[in-house]
Amino acid sequence: MVIISYMTSSTSSPNTTEVVIPTTQSVRSKSDPTWDHCQLIQDVDGKKSIKCLYCSNCYEGGGIHRIKQHLAGEKGDVLPCLSVPFEVKHQLKEHLNQVSGSRKRGANQIRREEDLDDENVTQPKAKGKTNTLGFSPRTTPGAQPSIKMGLLGKDAIHKADLAVARFFYDCCIPFNCSNSVYYQPMIDAIAAIGPGYKGPSYYAIRSNLLHEMRKEVELLVENFRNFWKETGCTIMADGWQDQRNRQLINFFVYSPKGITFVRSVDASDVVKDAKTLCNLFIELVEFVGVTNVVHLVTDNAANYKVAGAMLSEKFPSIFWSPCTAHCLNLIIGDIGKMEHVSTIAKSASDITKFVYNHEFLLAWLRKRQGWKEIIRLGATRFAITFIALKSIHEHKHDLQALVTSKDFIDSRYYRDKKANRFVEVVMNTRFWNDCTVIVNIVASLIRLLRIVDADDRPSLPYVYDGMHRARKTIKNVFMNKKSLYKAYIRIIKQIWDKQLRTKLHCAAYFLNPIFYYYKDNFCIKPKVQQGWLGVLQAKVTTSKTEFFKQSCIYHDKVRSFGNTMTIETVKHLRPNQWWSQFGFSAPMVSQLAIKILSQITSSSGCERNWSVFKRIHTRKRNKLEHKRLNDLVYVHCNLGLKDRANNKRRRLDPVDYESMENIEFWIIEEEEETSLIDYDEIEKVFYYDLSNPILDLTKDDEGTVEGQNIAIDGELNLDSFPQEHVDSYTQNASLTNNVNLGSNEDNDTWMN
Repeated sequence: MVIISYMTSSTSSPNTTEVVIPTTQSVRSKSDPTWDHCQLIQDVDGKKSIKCLYCSNCYEGGGIHRIKQHLAGEKGDVLPCLSVPFEVKHQLKEHLNQVSGSRKRGANQIRREEDLDDENVTQPKAKGKTNTLGFSPRTTPGAQPSIKMGLLGKDAIHKADLAVARFFYDCCIPFNCSNSVYYQPMIDAIAAIGPGYKGPSYYAIRSNLLHEMRKEVELLVENFRNFWKETGCTIMADGWQDQRNRQLINFFVYSPKGITFVRSVDASDVVKDAKTLCNLFIELVEFVGVTNVVHLVTDNAANYKVAGAMLSEKFPSIFWSPCTAHCLNLIIGDIGKMEHVSTIAKSASDITKFVYNHEFLLAWLRKRQGWKEIIRLGATRFAITFIALKSIHEHKHDLQALVTSKDFIDSRYYRDKKANRFVEVVMNTRFWNDCTVIVNIVASLIRLLRIVDADDRPSLPYVYDGMHRARKTIKNVFMNKKSLYKAYIRIIKQIWDKQLRTKLHCAAYFLNPIFYYYKDNFCIKPKVQQGWLGVLQAKVTTSKTEFFKQSCIYHDKVRSFGNTMTIETVKHLRPNQWWSQFGFSAPMVSQLAIKILSQITSSSGCERNWSVFKRIHTRKRNKLEHKRLNDLVYVHCNLGLKDRANNKRRRLDPVDYESMENIEFWIIEEEEETSLIDYDEIEKVFYYDLSNPILDLTKDDEGTVEGQNIAIDGELNLDSFPQEHVDSYTQNASLTNNVNLGSNEDNDTWMN
């Protein structure tokens, strides 16, 4: 049964009703991307036509191919669409080229099969007909090939696969390059030409083709400018020193639509001079557009700080702040350097080193129900110590079951000289107690780090509240005993109050409705109001009285800000989306709020591309002039960023060398193991389960979530913490009633 839905077209006359019908053609052609941009309609007389969703023009003949030509701007049977976006036009033009190539390839395949099967075909008679033995020859592209051709096809496919693999192995190309969205189109383009195609030369790739590709990517970047005007943007800058001691800076532009790479600058002569560095920033700002830029994010170096202040002085509407991810890294790093915390981390590393350097033990643990690896490369790269501590704590009962199992006691590993230390730590109640406290101290910080380190959503609206929550969590963990939390709060204040916090953070916090509308958690401090007023003074240059009147509408929750739907959707929409939907009662405030709440506060998006930049800028390519290198990075980064934005998921470097170096502390022993692997013992683990677990722990279905607090069962003892951190504290103090230790970041409405 076909369900027909009726709708009135905006281009039709008042008395005309159009019928949108799903046909067998549309079902068959779901793979054709053109159907996402057009609609099959039928008028009251039964005439069918295809309607363009961009210009609303209707075409009665030619089918989907004709509307595809219309959207792709191909000249011929139909007028080109003037309203189609650039990305759609480019996509459909490529699809047309692929279809044309497939038809040519099909015709060539028919001719080759006829040549191969000529012994089964008689000479044509006078009437032009042919007699065949058994089966009729193929006459249309796509028909089922003959058995002989099928066998030859399998062999040919295998040879082609080997040729591609041989190229990968010879050039040491990473295997995940085959996951590129441009991998299969490249192969299809070559196959469409057929045998004899000679690939572009070294000189063509490094010169003419590179220049053509840059022009193509520039059109893509130019399309983002419209979004910069609407939502504002953040300029992200970070620098490093290459093998030739050159100071290079990468500049990116962020907007909710995505990140674009602008340029790479050799700043060797200007990086130490704040004034000259400021001139470089001014050049970037003018390229992007002064009215489009809301925010400049750089690293925390003193010269960048001075240059950022000079930029704000020249353009009062543009704010500067250091990278939030880097500041959080400093906070977490300083906590990790505290003597007692480092001692706990060293004990935890003794566990992981012993397990990961004995295959028998690791195989036994991996057999456990619900087992997940203790050490793994996660999304956050700055807090591996505390992520590892939390992961070890979650495996507490598995590890205790291991050291009490008959398999372990009867094995030769039990008599290893390092086994005593391993068993001692695993069975030490105080170690697990202290591990729980430390993980809950940094849980809020790591959760905030994961937010600001991502570039798939604006993070500026959450920074102020995240730091406020982190301090409250630490105080609650220590029962508001100042002598207990003083050392940890001091570290946070040193970075937050003196380096990170700006007027823009305060304004974003004030404008975020999830915080302002639920004032139980809202931080009512003069600094928040002062920051908001400071932003208004810089951003609002005309009609200030009218702006403040509209601001009162939001403050008093009236008109569009006061209805039930507005308040309920606060928990389900991102702040910038909420303002665009319900801010029409205060258009001036809404325009400013959308621009502020659409920004990020970290340059970590740049850093994730540094490893790519380093691989491009190897010694072999140091002879390239910087402009050519800049073109290469420009094309590479923007193609990758486009792919990441289209897939709507975060992509990290497949080989994160920095993270690998960080986890060496957890898996690499100081002395190399000399004992041989006992494969009989490993095999025994897979067929016999002689373990005697202490407790069968039911794990949460969601598994490990970085930054999530550990739910505490029972009582904690803080006597093992240093005296300067612990004054007096009841040994049997339960934290369950004081901290929301079971919170999950996915359930935190303030992050949605």
